[in-house]
Amino acid sequence: MHALVGENGAGKSTLMKILYGMQKPDEGTIAVDAEQVAFSSPADAIARGIGMVHQHFMLADNLTVLENVVLGSEKLHGIGGGARRKIKEISDRYGLSVRPDALVEDLGVADRQRVEILKVLYRGARTLILDEPTAVLVPQEVDALFENLRELKAEGLAVIFISHKLGEVLSVADEITVIRRGTTVGTAVPADTTPRQLAELMVGSELPTPETSESTVTDRPVLQVDRLRLEAEGGRAVLDDITFTIHAGEVLGLAGVEGNGQTELIEALIGLQSADSGAIVLEGDEITPWPTRKRREHGVGYIPEDRHRHGLLLEAPLWENRILGHVTEKPNSKGKRGFWLDPKGAQEDTRRIVEAYDVRTPGIDVTAASLSGGNQQKLIVGREMTHKPRFLIAAHPTRGVDVGAQAQIWDQIREARREGLAVLLISADLDELIGLSDTLRVIYNGRLVADADPATITPEELGSAMTGAATGHLEHVEELAESTATEASAADTAPEDEAR
Repeated sequence: MHALVGENGAGKSTLMKILYGMQKPDEGTIAVDAEQVAFSSPADAIARGIGMVHQHFMLADNLTVLENVVLGSEKLHGIGGGARRKIKEISDRYGLSVRPDALVEDLGVADRQRVEILKVLYRGARTLILDEPTAVLVPQEVDALFENLRELKAEGLAVIFISHKLGEVLSVADEITVIRRGTTVGTAVPADTTPRQLAELMVGSELPTPETSESTVTDRPVLQVDRLRLEAEGGRAVLDDITFTIHAGEVLGLAGVEGNGQTELIEALIGLQSADSGAIVLEGDEITPWPTRKRREHGVGYIPEDRHRHGLLLEAPLWENRILGHVTEKPNSKGKRGFWLDPKGAQEDTRRIVEAYDVRTPGIDVTAASLSGGNQQKLIVGREMTHKPRFLIAAHPTRGVDVGAQAQIWDQIREARREGLAVLLISADLDELIGLSDTLRVIYNGRLVADADPATITPEELGSAMTGAATGHLEHVEELAESTATEASAADTAPEDEAR
């Protein structure tokens, strides 16, 4: 188990693309089983037993899980019963819990990652390259993944593990290589290394922490959500009786395993889905019927959970990506009603964002696809914070970024919070969720089932609650679930807060 760490843009993904045959090196050698090799394509790498799970998934949305897994490898086990049996065998063996007939476009981020891991194992990989594999997992799932990786290692497989979570790296790796700006700057053995030393080797600074020392919560409500309900086809509720208030200067953290309604809640708040009942109120204005553009123009900021699908146009230059979501607002437009685009204004402000947020790029005319994932994320955060939102939806704001960029994004959120910003924070990094939040709620099966105190809850306790188990520092897990169920079935019950 060999870990590779480095800040965003250090060259980790480029190196992995070379090892996987997606990019050819200009010089140097690669050897597999002591034999020098030269890969012209991923097919060459796969043939030598190398499999890669990318940070940004390589899946066809319009195909099923089974079709994605067998795509390009139909000769291994066919495309029917043999393939299905093999997929089930691998899924059961490693606890991946995938549904072969599910459409990929209907899957959340965590399920997509499991499909990618399954693809690699299906092809018989002996060397696994895992790029940020724990970014969307809760602690229990991370432990299970690491246990599976240890089993693979015991069977003789080699694993290259790329991560920005230095604590995880130190707990699972046998050896660590640190690269900075495309060059190896050191190696380390976990037993002789601390997270602080590793962070300093990576970026020249100490490991940041997300803890927020002072409270800035006011009594002025910014966003009020009342009994929100969203139904899937067939009438099944994916969100049921969602009620909460976020005040100016408050970060409300929402904890939940992927697929429990977080994505649907985000899309209902930003206007990508229409709620079946309930109300959304932004500083006194009911915005439930408003389209997304009107919500954006009235101060709703949005850092999406999947930057490639919902945050960027990958083939467009950075300055055009800076315009997205803010087309009618300055400096992207001019005129009284923002009717005319202002390319020069957008370009000038993109240069400012690049400098202020340390976006590593040769210029603003390169495509978003040419940036590393962390630098793409910094561009999105800079774009959203520039417009001084009143309410910010921050879904996994530091996913895939290095410790230096993490600290910068946390500082931006804390500073905006001090200035009165209301934030809904959704994150798979439970340390981040606990450290930044003033209030914590747990979502399970589309319902808010518990409150937690960030000052006392541990990541392990929070992770247990997210999977449906009650823990000591959560308020009334069972009572809250029973209360919301009672309220949903009785029209004349007291308001939710009073009932609780």
